[in-house]
Amino acid sequence: MAAFGHTFPFYTGLKPIFPMDTTLAVIIAIFLTALVTFIIILPGIRGKMRVFWLLRVVTSLFIGAVILAVNFSSEWFVGQVSTNTSYKAFSSKWISADVGLQVGLGGVNITLTGIPVQQLNETINYNEEFTWRLGENYAEEYAKALEKGLPDPVLYLAEKFTPNSPCGLHGQYRLAGHYTSATLWVAFLCWLLANVMLSMPVLVYGGHMLLATGIFQLLGLLFFSTATSLTPPCPLRLGTATLHTHHGPAFWITLTTGLLCVLLGLAMAVAHRMHPQRLKAFFTQSSGEDPALERNPEEGGLLSPRYRSTAESPEPQDIPLSEASSEACCKKEHPREPDCTL
Repeated sequence: MAAFGHTFPFYTGLKPIFPMDTTLAVIIAIFLTALVTFIIILPGIRGKMRVFWLLRVVTSLFIGAVILAVNFSSEWFVGQVSTNTSYKAFSSKWISADVGLQVGLGGVNITLTGIPVQQLNETINYNEEFTWRLGENYAEEYAKALEKGLPDPVLYLAEKFTPNSPCGLHGQYRLAGHYTSATLWVAFLCWLLANVMLSMPVLVYGGHMLLATGIFQLLGLLFFSTATSLTPPCPLRLGTATLHTHHGPAFWITLTTGLLCVLLGLAMAVAHRMHPQRLKAFFTQSSGEDPALERNPEEGGLLSPRYRSTAESPEPQDIPLSEASSEACCKKEHPREPDCTL
């Protein structure tokens, strides 16, 4: 048995497991890098603008990071249970373990951790992913899991999400994942446009795009909740216990971020209607400018200068010229005339 990695019954050893999803790790690293870069240059911003810029950048990066992270997260629907269950096929051995189920927009993730980890002369610590994204075949991945000889609890839960399962979970969660992911990508695009517009003299439209960002996030939650509630829940019995699922952290953080975007967008719309100059002062710190030089927030600022109307233009005035200057001017214009007087 030592020649086969000390596993029972003669399965290959476990692969090293990264402590978190690599895609989420990359997303978090990118946004943290952007935040650290901004903090480094923050001391170069003077006065109250330092606090305003810090608030704006941190809030914006948080919203963008959440939209991207939850799109690749596997914790939209989660469940975990501790149970005594059979371990491998064709074996009467039972183990005590924690079984976890995480359902995301692109597939399911199943974990099996022994209590203790070392049981039956091997390490019981599995983390398996089965995806149904575009271009992926869930049935083929399940067939490969059968060939690998994964533990019974993992195969049991994975079988519940196959296309031929009577539970109907595959079509239910696959449809919910596709529509929710699409709306979240639209929300991310709106977030990008909001950042661009808030950096330009079109603040009200930036607020509108921020409002659209929150609306699309909430719309994605509506799609997910509606699609996952079309059929009654399928019982998931694992040995002596039953696994119950509920909405996970990704669902609730998306709800929180969506409501935050809606509130910020509505606040900007109301501020633009009630106090447009204060809104402009918050984003550009121009409250100390000369009122005569202030421009309408809907105008393009320096890009679209405000021209004075005919009524505001000063009346033309006649400026008298001295006799010496008039004679010199006349001689330059009519040098041949002997007498040049006004």
